[in-house]
Amino acid sequence: MWPVIMALLRRNAVYFTLPVAVVVGFVGYNLESIISDKHTPYSPSIQEMRANRLTDDTIIETAANVEKLQLKSPVLERNLSPSLQPKA
Repeated sequence: MWPVIMALLRRNAVYFTLPVAVVVGFVGYNLESIISDKHTPYSPSIQEMRANRLTDDTIIETAANVEKLQLKSPVLERNLSPSLQPKA
């Protein structure tokens, strides 16, 4: 009996593959929805964050408050090799 079933499955594999894939996918999808937590925490959109940044009055008061424009150390001393560093 098994050789007849295997020959039938081998000959008509194309017709059996799609229904088996649908059943496996349906079971996997439902199993995942039971096991996993689908809650995604809220995070503001990029447009909202940009609008908040642009409307923040403390940053816009003067151009000197911009963090990126302030030079913290001399540019040429940032990546000095040990042989060029000043002796302390």
